[in-house]
Amino acid sequence: MDRHINFEAIENFRDFGGYATACGRGLTRGRLFRSGHHGLATDADLARLRALGVGAIADLRQPSERAREPARRWDGFAGEVIESDAPSVMPDWVEALHTASLTAEWWYESTMSHYRLHAFEPRHIEVFRRMFRHIADGEGAVVVHCAAGKDRTGAACALVHHIAGVPYEETLADYLLTNDESRIQRKMVHGADFVERVTGRRPTDEAMRVAASVYPAYLDAFFGSICAQHGSADAYAEAVLGVDADLRARIHDRILGPG
Repeated sequence: MDRHINFEAIENFRDFGGYATACGRGLTRGRLFRSGHHGLATDADLARLRALGVGAIADLRQPSERAREPARRWDGFAGEVIESDAPSVMPDWVEALHTASLTAEWWYESTMSHYRLHAFEPRHIEVFRRMFRHIADGEGAVVVHCAAGKDRTGAACALVHHIAGVPYEETLADYLLTNDESRIQRKMVHGADFVERVTGRRPTDEAMRVAASVYPAYLDAFFGSICAQHGSADAYAEAVLGVDADLRARIHDRILGPG
């Protein structure tokens, strides 16, 4: 089953529904999508988004990222845009490049450190909370994205899978679909070009492969940090995101199959 949906200028667009769940109802398809940012979307891309019935777009980027590459919407878009201007505990990743070593090890460790903090970023919490409420009570499909659509997006979608009752091994398999070789080859070139423009230094192919990829240890670190502070992902979801039994039931009614 190919979950990738081809767009002209939106990276890594996928349906992350269609998985079995613990309750047996299964996660429906066509309601939950993930991608890279929409700043370069063509008119054809916007028409395709509209045709998918998108009713909300959750943008996990920082304000500086959104200003650098403003998202495009189709004419008449009336859906909910879920984003946050809350301060970040991490610097804008483009600014961080100036003083970074840009080695493969730096990319890996830097990304790992972000995963350990994702669940506790005030802006992420705001977006996660609003995203779950829209899934429960809003209209239309939801698209979750950040810049590249792999790390912050991957963490958010893994939380949705958890609330839906998707087994972790299936969530991890879905997360690792980002490691599509054709996408990685393309991102290695584009990423190296971008870093060179910004810093005057060109990273190695090895470094760019790490930068474009995701690893099981990343997602393990995300949930590990949650469990270390709250004991379980369910406790975190209720205490921090407000996903109590009632909200969880409404989410299930919207994105799971019939009981």
